[in-house]
Amino acid sequence: MDKSIVLIGLGQLGRVFAGGLLRTGHTVVPVNRGDDMDIVAAKWPEPALVLVAVAEADLHSVLTNLPPTWKSRIGLLQNELLPRDWIGHKLVEPTVISVWFEKKTGMDAKALLPSPAFGPAAGRLVTALGALDLPARTLADAAALEWELVRKNLYILTSNIAGLVVGGDVGGLWNQHRDLAEAVAADVLDIQDWLTGREQDRLKLMQGLLEAFNADPLHACAGRTAPARLKRALQHADQAGLAVPTLRRIAAEKGNA
Repeated sequence: MDKSIVLIGLGQLGRVFAGGLLRTGHTVVPVNRGDDMDIVAAKWPEPALVLVAVAEADLHSVLTNLPPTWKSRIGLLQNELLPRDWIGHKLVEPTVISVWFEKKTGMDAKALLPSPAFGPAAGRLVTALGALDLPARTLADAAALEWELVRKNLYILTSNIAGLVVGGDVGGLWNQHRDLAEAVAADVLDIQDWLTGREQDRLKLMQGLLEAFNADPLHACAGRTAPARLKRALQHADQAGLAVPTLRRIAAEKGNA
């Protein structure tokens, strides 16, 4: 069994996965920014997995330039990820994991919830994280994966965008500014419905959002990427012709309209 893993991107998350994969006996082949992927692919044409661990903003350029031999072996872990992202690059059945731990410089990785994974190499990623005492689980099917990705998007976008208004942490957001959180979440779910092409189960997703909030109520709401997330959300809303009044009000107030 081939145990070589190509890892594109060695940021905070990439290094966590590298550590877990090395602990579980894999050979990790790093690809750093500026490296020629075709040269690496000539030496490693058939790895067990090519895990793309770059930031959301860099994902599509990496996928556009993938060597052909790697396209059937891709793994993805970005936030704001949905099936349309890999379908648009003609990637079939990638391995996808929704990461529910955070890793900051100088700190150990901290899990909020078990990270769900689906796809051909899902078991490898779950085992690798388990070797680092980070909980993870495999999913039964693609429908479960889509739900988990939408839930993560709901969590990230709601906390970040509402956080632009009130700051603080997710516990305070929910307990002291619930009307704002629910209004932002409603707009976010309108966008997610359009991006997925289906009406999502909003009650279940809001329950999933609250589960994540309760897992770490002191988690900060708005990080440095929050303005960019709001901008992307409004771009999607404009493409879809969606009103999203709360997001537009926040953007106007914060000068992002």
